[in-house]
Amino acid sequence: MLTVLEAINLSTDFLAKKNIESPRINSEHLLAHVLNCKRLDLYLSFDQPLKEEEIDMYRELIRRRGKAEPLQYIIGSVEFFGLEFMINKSVLIPRPETEILVEKIIECCDRNIPIKILDVGTGSGNIAVSLAKNLPCCSVVAIDISEEALETASENSLLNNTDKQIVFKKYDFMKENNIERESFDLIVSNPPYVSAEEFPSLRPELKVYEPRIALTDNSDGLNFYRSISTNAKTLLKAKGKIFFEVGEGQAESVKNILLQNNFSEIGIFKDYSNIDRVVKGVLS
Repeated sequence: MLTVLEAINLSTDFLAKKNIESPRINSEHLLAHVLNCKRLDLYLSFDQPLKEEEIDMYRELIRRRGKAEPLQYIIGSVEFFGLEFMINKSVLIPRPETEILVEKIIECCDRNIPIKILDVGTGSGNIAVSLAKNLPCCSVVAIDISEEALETASENSLLNNTDKQIVFKKYDFMKENNIERESFDLIVSNPPYVSAEEFPSLRPELKVYEPRIALTDNSDGLNFYRSISTNAKTLLKAKGKIFFEVGEGQAESVKNILLQNNFSEIGIFKDYSNIDRVVKGVLS
């Protein structure tokens, strides 16, 4: 029988040979999932022998990770902005850099003043739920083209007790034009921004497993910024704000799109890797 430490060491070696980034951390997270404990609890149980069924389950999860299936999909959850979100292959995995987007919106809002927010392409609902949790006076309309994503987002809203603040709607922003006009104080979006040219070079974790529809616009990566910025003029109240997450190297292009659509007071904010990641504007 294998002990906890022996299982971790063997799995770490296996994932390293498969060129999986941070193989030790991945191995520990997966074993903690199998044992239904916190990852740090493993360090107090290194000599604990594993049951046969635990070894079998762990071996299967390690095999899946070795094929580049993302850790978060295997576990079925992820932490974002201090909250837990259930995820599956119908939604993009929330990433730490998107926390900058949420953080900058919270900084510009007064917690005690009611505001109405439109979240375009809500996915797992991580942005909408995090904003609702931290801005208790806000209400959010969260839209997505995917019914499966909306179901996941609704579950995450219930999980985090924000369901009274958020309305989820199926809506294709690129085709429809009948959403509530001149009623939003703020629009936020982390849209598909990978270009068709860049998509083939993405890591397997992204290209093979995450939903293509949430990654690329199948064009130059800027289509959603153009459409949202154009429509925002009729959706936002006077002096309404818009916040975008952008891909590496896109900030200046998105800034120019906003300027062309009567937005001013443009701000660009960097992520933890010193990459321009968030662009904001105010409707003139």
